[in-house]
Amino acid sequence: MAQDQPAEGSAPTPKASENGDVDTDLARPAVQERRGSAFLKFLSSLMGSKNPLAHAADPQKNTVWLLDNTAYQPVSDTSNQGNTAQSWQAEFVVCIFEAEGRKDVGKLVAAIADHIGIDGEYGRDDQETRERIAKRVQPFLDQVSPARTVKLEVIIDGVKQTHSLGGSDRNGIISQIVDLGASGVTDGTVIHPRAQNFNEPTATMETHFAAPEGWMVISDIDDTIKWTMTREPTGILRTTFAEEPVPIAGMPEFYRHVQDELKPTWFYLSASPYNLYPFLHQFLHENYLPGTLILRDYSWMDISGLIKSFTENTQEYKVDGMEKIRSWFPRRRVLCIGDSTQKDPEAYAEMYNRYPGWIHAIIIRKVTDVEHMEEKNKPERFEEAFKNVPASVWTLFEDTKELYAFVDGLGMEDQAL
Repeated sequence: MAQDQPAEGSAPTPKASENGDVDTDLARPAVQERRGSAFLKFLSSLMGSKNPLAHAADPQKNTVWLLDNTAYQPVSDTSNQGNTAQSWQAEFVVCIFEAEGRKDVGKLVAAIADHIGIDGEYGRDDQETRERIAKRVQPFLDQVSPARTVKLEVIIDGVKQTHSLGGSDRNGIISQIVDLGASGVTDGTVIHPRAQNFNEPTATMETHFAAPEGWMVISDIDDTIKWTMTREPTGILRTTFAEEPVPIAGMPEFYRHVQDELKPTWFYLSASPYNLYPFLHQFLHENYLPGTLILRDYSWMDISGLIKSFTENTQEYKVDGMEKIRSWFPRRRVLCIGDSTQKDPEAYAEMYNRYPGWIHAIIIRKVTDVEHMEEKNKPERFEEAFKNVPASVWTLFEDTKELYAFVDGLGMEDQAL
């Protein structure tokens, strides 16, 4: 997510002597001090939670994002009912930025507008579209804040807990497992932890409690539930920055049917970069079921880097993400939902082959509304990907109407148990 950032502060302006020459001796110590500070910050950011140099994030100087999460009860991956789960745990992810971030968004807005031909379609004076681009691109420009800590306030059953998180890594991110205790909390409970002393909306989150057993959905986002055009670089930029997000036709209604039929806990696993969290979080809350949104921690320095974050090594990334989810919920029955634009079929098949008792169903949207999909949609591609997966486990679709009976059949598993 982070770019290589310039060191904080700036050197004092060198003074000129009477003859007009710059006094370089005055400038040099400041430069050395600035470089030393940057090097110290880099070293301290590598130490994580063990960092003795980390200090508290400052509400006057920092912006904090708390990402929604799902609490779990650690259990083994067996169905041994004697292994009774007790306390709850959850991974808390915090992103910390400098409050006074970079303001030079104009050049990048202009570059994106030029790349997607915005002037020709929207009109040169379409200020609303340009403001939308600027708002969505700003998190990519804000300077991240490594070696910062935050205090997390959690209220469960009227009792307040306080947990220390951090320090943040070189990308300004804290990722930390917290033991919440609270063995009496029931499945489906929702609480709202917050960062102490921070009042912005991004500093409050949702934690959903999910029992060890039941159903779980792991869903992709781009071109599975949101129209993104990930096979086309221009399409990615246009749908990510310039346009209001559009749900895939029929998917919001279908996901509500899945909720009614299976009552799952929801995970959205996307290769999009963390910088898009506010944008995607709002999209999900407006159109789909609440759940944990897992995004890629990916650094990029230019537009081409952003495109790569959507398309490079997606199978490896998805498999790693599902391994983490499985470590939290090894007994849940999983429905995986993805699309044919990238490597969802191969990633889901790989996880099925590793844990056939964990993944119970795979649904793949056959994308036909994006150009150059002929090779990706060949029957041979799916036959190869799912060669070791029973035909009853996976299905392709173009229209969501094809899926209702498939999900109803999954719901019958509960009746048979």
